[in-house]
Amino acid sequence: MRVILAQPRGFCAGVERAIDIVERSLELYGPPVYVRHEIVHNQRVVDDLRGKGAVFVEDLDDVPEGAVTVFSAHGVSQKVQDEADSRSLPVIDATCPLVAKVHQEAQRYAAQGCEIILIGHKRHPEVEGTSGRVPGGVLLVSTIDDVADLEVGNPKKLAYVTQTTLSVDDTRDVIEALRDRFPEIAGPSLRDICYATQNRQTAVRELAAVVDVLLVVGAQNSSNSNRLREIGKEMSVPSYLIADSSAIDESWFVGAATIGITAGASAPEQLVSEVIDRLRGIDDVEVEALDGVVERVQFKLPDILLSVTS
Repeated sequence: MRVILAQPRGFCAGVERAIDIVERSLELYGPPVYVRHEIVHNQRVVDDLRGKGAVFVEDLDDVPEGAVTVFSAHGVSQKVQDEADSRSLPVIDATCPLVAKVHQEAQRYAAQGCEIILIGHKRHPEVEGTSGRVPGGVLLVSTIDDVADLEVGNPKKLAYVTQTTLSVDDTRDVIEALRDRFPEIAGPSLRDICYATQNRQTAVRELAAVVDVLLVVGAQNSSNSNRLREIGKEMSVPSYLIADSSAIDESWFVGAATIGITAGASAPEQLVSEVIDRLRGIDDVEVEALDGVVERVQFKLPDILLSVTS
């Protein structure tokens, strides 16, 4: 069996930063440290941090008075921020800097009197956080049909922003539909699209072109992992989203000589290694990696944590 790995795959800089924030908070303050929502969408990561003393909650009501609180990489609404402030909770914000940038862009457009359209997925925590950062809220669209159904106040005072786990490819058609219907709509530069989402999708397209079966390591509730699987399926390659090696079904590989493996931005490399080990239990395996983008992006930690050694 020939196994080909996508490059890049797995953790992005925003995920690495968020995990590092929780770990350093535990070192600095000691357990427990409370984390609102899963720090990132991966059960292995959450379980590892829970084992070190992190307590994951969905509501700030579950955080004791005075307890150190970490906001997840997905960001939070202004309402959640205000609630934490009103209780004087010591908050350490692990919001991905690229998500925070979307918040700032949406607020800047809103301050200019624009109605904000958010391209994203309903009920995704990042979308909920961004929506709650804009005075008056946003209009959410996911598809071209959603654009056709939009009812806006003033078509000459509109702006759009996008969920970071959507790539240029994911949003292109919707943005074109918005511009066709609202020629004066404002929007961010393509340079503001999350580099990690785009890089992983480009890599999986290259991978799917040369494999018989595609395995995507990632959580079922991970938006970017689901999209990687969808890309493989769109390219007519049998594609499976697996949380870990235990989800593998040997029947997937009957008649397949080449297996491709990638991982969502929240999936640790350890899970990829375990998948490869599982495949070695099925057949002899030769592993190689595609050439691809080498990511060197790093995001600064909050100042309060910089004194804690790695």
